[in-house]
Amino acid sequence: MDPLAEDEPLTILIAADTYPPDINGAAVSTHRLAMGMKARGHIVHVIAARSSSGPTVTAREDGITVHRLRSHAAPTHPTLRICVPWQIRRDVRKIFGTVAPNVAHVQCHYMVGGAVVKEAVRNGTRLIATNHFMPENMNPFLPFPKWFLKIVARNSWRDMDKVLGKADVITTPTSKSAETMYRHGFSRTVVPVSNGIAAERYERASGEQLENPDHPIILFVGRLAEEKNVDELLDAFAQLPDELDARLEIVGVGELRPALELQAGRLGISDRVTFLGFVDEEELRLAYLRSTLFAMPGTADLQSLVSLEAMSASKPLVLANALALPHLVREGVNGFLFTPGDRREFARKIEYILRLPVEGREAMGLASRAMVEGHSFSSSMFTLEAIYRSHRRDEAALPHAPMPAAASTK
Repeated sequence: MDPLAEDEPLTILIAADTYPPDINGAAVSTHRLAMGMKARGHIVHVIAARSSSGPTVTAREDGITVHRLRSHAAPTHPTLRICVPWQIRRDVRKIFGTVAPNVAHVQCHYMVGGAVVKEAVRNGTRLIATNHFMPENMNPFLPFPKWFLKIVARNSWRDMDKVLGKADVITTPTSKSAETMYRHGFSRTVVPVSNGIAAERYERASGEQLENPDHPIILFVGRLAEEKNVDELLDAFAQLPDELDARLEIVGVGELRPALELQAGRLGISDRVTFLGFVDEEELRLAYLRSTLFAMPGTADLQSLVSLEAMSASKPLVLANALALPHLVREGVNGFLFTPGDRREFARKIEYILRLPVEGREAMGLASRAMVEGHSFSSSMFTLEAIYRSHRRDEAALPHAPMPAAASTK
């Protein structure tokens, strides 16, 4: 019986260039994908980099078999690990031979993803590729001038087209991110499939009593990295009228935390800004629930899982008008967009929401919660499973997939 065509469990091999313990959106969404497919009864294996020195190892993590490839510390960043292609090639081939996957699903086109693409093609394994990547995501790891980073970005887009273009079906979290790929020369059809969100995880539980904060709280969640532009949020927060007596909570870790803490001190707002660092899932849920609104100034998000989590907790949004973030906002209904870099506009839109009566803010939050229904995690898993089982390529796997005139199918 062919499990691709029949209702039998699949053996799925997921390749991730970033995976927990890494803390970023791509790592989190990949882990949730693996757990989601396991919950649907499939046999799931993950290939990712080791987070420490040593040979390739295999272990069970959260009920999933994870193959950790030999990796090296990057000299440009304290936590980044790099797999060298010629060192992992043999191990990837051995894993394929042992696992015999029905489907390989790569999450990026770099070292681990690239090695798995080559092996899947060599074995004739059905290959699905999802792009979570923007070249800007790599800027914190590349200590080069901006002119050189632009060259790196152009080469990254070309390399993405070359590597991911070998897949049977290519997905990305939103139609906006698909449009971005096309705009940078991607030549294959890209199917938008949301990462999905289990919205119920972030709701107030039935009968749950929460302490009402004494002050309105603006919340940011994410890596403290260059492309998140948290410095703009600090500047905007400093412009809010004192009478609002607002507080800012920042959840996340990253290389820019010391600089951001110094900036808060220079702006004279340190007593009203709390850097919470890394928090567990329950602490994060409570942070969403006690907040008044969620702010995201990042400009390199292909979907923004944290914004979806805030929407699940029924919060208004103020997001940068960049890349995929606009698809999460209905202007004036569940929040506002601001022009990236315009700190004054950012502050004005935060102030507008804070000055609304409680009923107005709650109405915006309820609109956010209603919108997030279109990003159901179970629906996303169902869609991906259908793609895994299909024998077809490109948009044929999902007949409704968009095909801009600028793109063509190879």
